[in-house]
Amino acid sequence: MENLLTYIRSLTPFSDESWNLLHPALTKKQYKKNELILKEGEICKSLFYIDKGYCKSYYEIDGVTKNTDFFFENEMATNIGSFGGGIPSEFNIAACEELHVVVFDKEILFTIAQQYIEIESLGRHCIRQFATKQEEFANLFKLYSAQERLEYLEKKYPQMLQRVPLTQLASFLGVARETLSRIRKRRISQ
Repeated sequence: MENLLTYIRSLTPFSDESWNLLHPALTKKQYKKNELILKEGEICKSLFYIDKGYCKSYYEIDGVTKNTDFFFENEMATNIGSFGGGIPSEFNIAACEELHVVVFDKEILFTIAQQYIEIESLGRHCIRQFATKQEEFANLFKLYSAQERLEYLEKKYPQMLQRVPLTQLASFLGVARETLSRIRKRRISQ
C-alpha cells in the first residue's frame, strides 16, 4: 500500500493520521486477465487504485467491443457517473492482464470523508483528476484526426502504445485495425 500512499500524497497533503483513518475503506484485490471489475448495468461502489497491471473500460454494440479508456499503474479506475450518481454503469471495466488493485469502498470512504477534511479533499482531487483525463480524451476525439490522436498518445501516454494490443488500440482511437496499421507504417517510413 506504500505506492498508494505515495500517489495520494502526490495529489494532496495527507497526514499519517488520515492514512490510518482511511485504512478501513481499503481492500487489496487481484483480478485475472479478462475478469470484470465492473459490469455494465451494475452500480459502481468503488474506486480502484491500480498497483500492478492495467485494465480497460469498454462497451459492446452489436457484438463489437468499443474501448473507451485504459488505466495503468498509479491511476484510479472507476465509472465516475455511476460512482458519484448511484446510476447503473453504461460500460464494463476489465483486467487486461493480471491486475492488483486497492479498492476504495464508497460507503466507508464517504462516511470518513464527512468527518475528516484531508480525506474529503483526497476524494475531490481523485475525482478532478479522473474528470480531467476524461475531458482530455473527449477533446482528443473532437479536435484531432486519427493520426494526430496516435501522435498525441505517443507523446503523452507511451505506455498505452507499448502495452495495449493493436486491435484494442484501434478500437480506442475509433479506427479499423488496418487503418491504424497504415498510419503507423506511414509514420515509420517518413
